[in-house]
Amino acid sequence: MKKTKVVKIGNVAIGGNNPIAIQSMTNTDTKNVEETVKQINSLVEAGCEIVRLSVYDLECVHALEKIKKRVNVPLVADVHFDYRVAIESIKVGVDKVRINPGNIGQKWKIEEVARAAAERNVPIRVGANMGSIDPQYLLKYPDRTDALVASAMDEVKELEDVGFDNIVIAVKSSDAVETLIANEKLSKLTDYPIHLGVTEAGIYEDAVVKSSFALGHLIYEGIGDTVRISIAGDPVREVHVARALLRAVHKSNEVEIVACPTCARTQINVEELAEEVKKEIGDMKANLKIAVMGCLVNGIGEARDADIAVFGTKSGGVIYENGEKIGFVKKSEIAKTLRKMIEKRISEEEDGYENRQQR
Repeated sequence: MKKTKVVKIGNVAIGGNNPIAIQSMTNTDTKNVEETVKQINSLVEAGCEIVRLSVYDLECVHALEKIKKRVNVPLVADVHFDYRVAIESIKVGVDKVRINPGNIGQKWKIEEVARAAAERNVPIRVGANMGSIDPQYLLKYPDRTDALVASAMDEVKELEDVGFDNIVIAVKSSDAVETLIANEKLSKLTDYPIHLGVTEAGIYEDAVVKSSFALGHLIYEGIGDTVRISIAGDPVREVHVARALLRAVHKSNEVEIVACPTCARTQINVEELAEEVKKEIGDMKANLKIAVMGCLVNGIGEARDADIAVFGTKSGGVIYENGEKIGFVKKSEIAKTLRKMIEKRISEEEDGYENRQQR
């Protein structure tokens, strides 16, 4: 798959060879500075790298300026209809703007937004959602995915026509298959970075399934530079799912934790143990696979396949490393023992890298 252009959103670079960035969106009222800052910090703690906020009027811009000073993550202003809101958001330091040129209005308004963004090197995200696409595109194109792509590319052209090319694109549908096909088509037409998402994906289970199918497929194909898992409710869950998705398609350097589905042979609560392990080591940056197993039947095979494995027993856990048994620990010590083992491996790898650099 061809590389996309590099675009900088604050201190986060997307496109090119850069890692896929995880994005989410606040659902607090942007004018409520305290609640919005609190939610942004929760998103960052969960692993979010870019946060979008709805900036729906000029009063929101004043709140945005205060929020920007209190958080340490790139912020995206989501603006519709009023070009002045987009310009003022840029002036107070927002790191990216999401607009729909079609509802901003006359060309001169789009040009004013583009000029303000260009002066401060702020990228603009454009694109099409099936829920808000101009009906004329659906009349012109029998295939809805063609309508989505054409709408998005026309928005790109509107910016390019006024000399602006610091652009990110998105095409989204609540239909996972439409999202997948539209993004495949879009990627063949442009080298701008692509933001992935299944819009209005639904409540938790539905959203996870839809997004995993469509976005996982696209990312595996090499399409996508930022990703948002759209879930109704607490946006922190979006970040957890996005991290899990990137691990699943081998686009993350975080520790991978696998666990058996359990059966009557298990002598320990595997789900509980796996949750303890995930809480202890889930944020660690290491290309390692950790297996949490309930018995030795499938456990031996997983131990050979995993870097580190633990088999639960009534009194604790048997620890394997690189397929070899290394000892037994009490249940209360399993998670912390695994963390120490991973820290040791990370340290040894870093020492090895430094030694190679010195040669």
